[in-house]
Amino acid sequence: MNDRIILASGSDIRAQLLSNACVAFEVSAARVDEDAVRASLEAEQASPRDIADTLAELKAQRVAAKNPDALVIGCDQVLAFGQTILNKPQTPEEALSQLKMLRGQKHQLLSAAVIYADGKPQWRHVGVVRLQMRDASDAYLADYVDRNWDSIRLAVGAYKLEEEGVRLFTRIDGDYFNVLGLPLLELLSYLTLRGTLPS
Repeated sequence: MNDRIILASGSDIRAQLLSNACVAFEVSAARVDEDAVRASLEAEQASPRDIADTLAELKAQRVAAKNPDALVIGCDQVLAFGQTILNKPQTPEEALSQLKMLRGQKHQLLSAAVIYADGKPQWRHVGVVRLQMRDASDAYLADYVDRNWDSIRLAVGAYKLEEEGVRLFTRIDGDYFNVLGLPLLELLSYLTLRGTLPS
């Protein structure tokens, strides 16, 4: 089967993961007001899992509407700290505040992917990773934000494990690809079973 695959995400790391796995795809970032949708879902007391899944589906649906012949992959990642959901920091000060809140504590990353085709969702998965952050000093966290702001402003929780952010943690339980924002193994398994990728 020679399905046309579209990644409905502007994330460089997600695109890199698919490219490294030798998956042929196009990129068409979905235009979705994520903050408004997330705020609405939080007001309805939706779970972090449902928020990630809903946003991933909405992105896939938006791009699929313009590309009905394609398999469209929508993705979203949510950081859940107890009942609090953290978004990408808007300022270095917000990044530092998020890191101070998380230090010495456990939190979860939920990475959702939904595949849309033929006008409806065909497959979905939400991967969960549990992370324990070390009790870093105020000075280290401030220096960390200063050094890494250009990169971490694009990351929920103000860290990237594939970069210096790994030094913030003492334990990570779960799939590394989910940390990066894509349940890659499950996605590849589905595409192989479907016949889109050779078995």
